[in-house]
Formats: sequence, C-alpha cells, structure tokens
Amino acid sequence: MFHASAKTHAIFDEERVIAYAGLEPVMRLAERCGLDALVEEHVAIANPLGANAPAKIGSIVAGMATGADSIEDLDALRHGGMDKLFDQIRAPSTLGSFLRAFAWGNVRQLEKVNRRLLAALAVHTPLLPDVGVLAFIDVDSMQRRTYGYHKQGSGFGHTKIQGRSVLVRGLNVLASTVSTPLSAPVICGMRLRGGSAGSARGAESFVREAIGTAKAAGAGGAGEGIVVLRGDSAFYSAGVVGACRDHDVRFSVTAKMDRKVKAAIASIPETAWVAIKYPDAVFDERAGRWVSDAEVAEITYTAFTSKKNRATTARLIVRRVRELNPRDGIGQDELFASWRYYAIFTDSPFHLVQAEAQHRDHAVMEQVNADLIDGPLAHLPSGRFAANAAWVTLAAITHNLLRAAGCLASAFHAKARGATLRRHLIVVPARVARHGRGQVTLHLPAHWRWQCAWSSVFDAAHGPPRARAA
Repeated sequence: MFHASAKTHAIFDEERVIAYAGLEPVMRLAERCGLDALVEEHVAIANPLGANAPAKIGSIVAGMATGADSIEDLDALRHGGMDKLFDQIRAPSTLGSFLRAFAWGNVRQLEKVNRRLLAALAVHTPLLPDVGVLAFIDVDSMQRRTYGYHKQGSGFGHTKIQGRSVLVRGLNVLASTVSTPLSAPVICGMRLRGGSAGSARGAESFVREAIGTAKAAGAGGAGEGIVVLRGDSAFYSAGVVGACRDHDVRFSVTAKMDRKVKAAIASIPETAWVAIKYPDAVFDERAGRWVSDAEVAEITYTAFTSKKNRATTARLIVRRVRELNPRDGIGQDELFASWRYYAIFTDSPFHLVQAEAQHRDHAVMEQVNADLIDGPLAHLPSGRFAANAAWVTLAAITHNLLRAAGCLASAFHAKARGATLRRHLIVVPARVARHGRGQVTLHLPAHWRWQCAWSSVFDAAHGPPRARAA
C-alpha cells in the first residue's frame, strides 16, 4: 500500500462511472435482434402493473446479465452514469410488481419471445456453427430447492445430491437446449412446474416446442441435416419418441431397465461386444468408482408394444462396465466377474461407438444447469408461481444473450461458463463521457486483460465503425 490507512478515504459521489460497461454492447445486441419489438408484439398483460413491458423486461434481463439473482439485486442498475446510457431503468419494487402481474398465459407469451429471440440471435451471431449439418437437442429437469411454505406450487420432488436421489422441497424446472459439436448449448425453452411434478409430465408437448425452436434457429438445414434429441430415462416414453418421429428428428434416450430390456440385453451374443476406451475417466455414481474402459453392443428392439399404435422399432445400444471385483487379486477374477449395464434406445444413423459417445454428451445439460444456478436461478424470488415462471424464462433469455456475446468475443468465450462471461465482458468499470451532438464515449480501464474480446463484442453490436473526420 502506498498510503497509510488514516490517509486513505472513500467517497461515493462519482456520477459518470458505471460498473457494468459490458451491458452496453449486450443490450445493443438484444435491441438489434428485436427483443423490445418481440415483447411489444407478443406480451400483453391485462393488469395495469404490467404496463410498459419492453422497458421492464429489458431492465430485468440487464440486471440478470450483471449477476442479479433476486429482485432486490436488480437495483444494481441504478448507479453512477447508467442513466446516461440506458433509458427507463426501473426500480426493483416496480419490477417485482410487474412480475407479480403475470398470469400463466403471459408466461407462455414470454416463452414465445425467447423462442423468436433465439432464432434472431442465431442469424446475427455465430451462436450455432454448422447447426444445419448436425444439431443436438437435450431435455432435462432440475429441482430448485425452496424454503418454507410461502411459494406457490412448492412440493417435494426427487433430485440428486452427491450421487444420491433424495426428496427436497422446491419447484421443478423443465429445460431444453440446442447445441452443435462446435458450440456450447443455448436454451430453447424452460418451463416451471410444481415441485412434485415428475420429469415426464408435459414432456411430449415441451419436446415438440423445443424441436420447433431448434429448427427455427437453423437445425436440420433444408431437411438434409441431422437433428438428434437426447434425454435420460425419464423421457423414455412413447409420446417423446413419437414427437421426434413426427418432426423428422432422431432420438437417443436412456432406456428404463425393465424386464423386456433386460431380456433383450441377455440375448446379445458375447461375440457382439466391442471394447471401447474412454478418452477420460468417468465416475460411475452407482458403482462408486472411476472407470476408464467399457464394452458396447447393440440389438434391434421394439419398445412401447403395450401402447396402441405406438410400438417403435429401433436400436438398443448397451454399454457395460465391469463391476469392482471383491475377490480381485486372489486368482478368481473370471469366476466372479460381473457387469453393470446401461441401455440407450435410439434411431441414430451413426455407427455404434459414435452413437454411444454422443449420447453420453447429454451431460452438457449439467453445465447449463450449473450456470443457471450460479446466476439468476440461485433463487426463485417471488411467492407467486407465475412470477417465478416468468423469472425462469427471463433467465433463459439472459443466458442466450450472454452466449451470443461470448461467440462474438472469442473462441474461448464461446464456450466459457456464464460466470466467466460476466467477469470478463460485463463487469467492466467505465467512465461515461458525453460530447458533441449525442456522442458518448466509454473510457474503460487501460491494460484490461480481455480488451480484445470486449472490443469484438462492442464492434459487432454496433456494426462497422464509422470513418473519423480528418
């Protein structure tokens, strides 16, 4: 320290400094992709507190982009020179009243805004490279814990904590994403449900919406590309598979280990098993150990035969992992060898090993969930169910905007965590200087480590730079 503590002072009086300079290009990108126009067109709230929805939704999205995880945190927008860059910033109390004015129909309208905005972002940014060649739609659910009895719809549902399935009180979020082998996943849709809802409830209609959203963003191209929907055993149902078949989408879902599936696995000849080597060790939660090799095989299987006109014939790809041998090292390895089986029901056109590896990549959903929990979904801030449902959808909009900004910034930021994007691109201090006729200059810190990435987003959001006058 250059100065003694007694000679160091702090005064909060600078009216031209802002803490989140990265909001300017991000919200400019949202404007260019038509967020305000989409809200104006599709969101119509009858309650008088829902007036001026574009400005209020813009305020909430901007607040979430800075890291706000509650309604009170949205007050971070009202500081320093923010009013010199943004118009109609609303107070947290106003935004809270606005969210509570939502009805379930308004939430569905907001979901439509998210779907349309994602399609626009895919056009304006390299959000989903080669999406017309190969795209993956992932579906998953997560239980967000709540405390007390004051939140509408809260109930006990299953979630995994440290590898164990436990019942926790909360609300359930159903989410779908679209990604490519070259991109990070972006959110097609999110739907809040009661805490006691099973993962499969409403899954068929939700999957149909997700497929439509992914195709609007370019998935499948002109009918020549491949789209694969991936899900865990909760989505192993005739409805989900039928939705995929109806929309010319391939499916890859974990099969439930019922009696018929076990019998099909037992019928696989020993010579059909192919040894595979994982590039990285994988932790087997059920076996409680790390594994680095396995064997795979496949057999034709007909599922859902008990459903009228819903029987589906496809591939049953099975991965087996050798269980820990309790008598290893005493000369009886083969006698006591046993396997743990994992079955996938799929009509993937890829060869055996590749199709199985692609299904395991469904784990990218865990990173999306982690990003959301580390950001806007750290809390479900309202006591009203519809308000929380709107908050969840706004979190999806914010996630996609940050992903689009990351794609414009650099190859590293295109796949970086949400917290990294906020730290590198959003939470950047700047001094706002106004000069000339409506000219504004942001003076950012010299030697900022991510200056090139930040400037790439800024330049892309503002179009080609103007030639300076001599």
